[in-house]
Amino acid sequence: MAAAALVTENFKFVSLFFKSKDVMIFNGLIALGTVAGQTAYNVFAFHCPCSPGRNYRYGLAAIGVPALAFFLVGIMMNKNTWDLVSECRLRNCRKLSGAAAFALHGTIIGRAVVAPLTWVVISLLQGQAYTCALSEFVNSSTLVGFPRDQGSEVMAKFPCKNGVPTEVQVFWPEIERQLKYESQLIGWLLVAGTSLAVFLMLCMKRCSSPLGYLQEDYWSEYRSSEKALFQRTAAVHARLLAADNIKSFFGFVALDKEEKEQAAEYQTATPICSTNWNRVTGVYLYREKNKLPLYSRLNKWATYNKEHNEEAMEKEMDMIY
Repeated sequence: MAAAALVTENFKFVSLFFKSKDVMIFNGLIALGTVAGQTAYNVFAFHCPCSPGRNYRYGLAAIGVPALAFFLVGIMMNKNTWDLVSECRLRNCRKLSGAAAFALHGTIIGRAVVAPLTWVVISLLQGQAYTCALSEFVNSSTLVGFPRDQGSEVMAKFPCKNGVPTEVQVFWPEIERQLKYESQLIGWLLVAGTSLAVFLMLCMKRCSSPLGYLQEDYWSEYRSSEKALFQRTAAVHARLLAADNIKSFFGFVALDKEEKEQAAEYQTATPICSTNWNRVTGVYLYREKNKLPLYSRLNKWATYNKEHNEEAMEKEMDMIY
């Protein structure tokens, strides 16, 4: 029972981080961009060295290095990465339970792996990098009529075609067909494994989510709206605060028409204390107060702020879920 409860808790938090529509559209765009980039690379930039020892390194680098770069960029561009960093910096991760850590790392890695996985799959399906990397390891004894005195040096030159003796060039279509078969087989197996993993995760998401489908959609809309409004309001607040400071220094401030309208409407901007910034910064999954949902740290801060209970706020703002 305890193990079942732990598994259910873990998948409950994982499910809360998968906003179906936004994630699918965003991941689809990333995948399309990666396909276009990989295709362009194969057409314009891929040049097999056709040299023993170099082929293997170059082919693996062509598949693995861009994938690693995409993965790291995906990690860096994910807001949850920096939420996790902030959580550990501000609160030493003392409230970050195993379930929460599992959910956070799952969503960060899950979103970051889309581009590198797409790059690897497309590279394998096209087969050029794999053919370059493995050409020197083809067993010439499997080729009927292939000269026995030709070793790996000749096999390594096959991807360049013109670099091999004329009498063995006729074996290149068979070698290429064999290597592309292996490459594409690995690629399709990777696609099948990934598809199965995604399917199972979606099933677990639906089965273990503590929220109904409609409420998950609402939560997604709330977070998108909060983010957009927060960024827009923060930009105006920062501009007004800067204008107040500049006016104090120079005695006047040069504003354009829109900025003057904003200054006239909002008058001034008050600096926000670092305590409140820290309270709305960091990891947040899901929590309820008196059976009413709290959809974000900002939502929770506003709820407790209305009660003017500093002690309760200090305690609750440290809670992740």
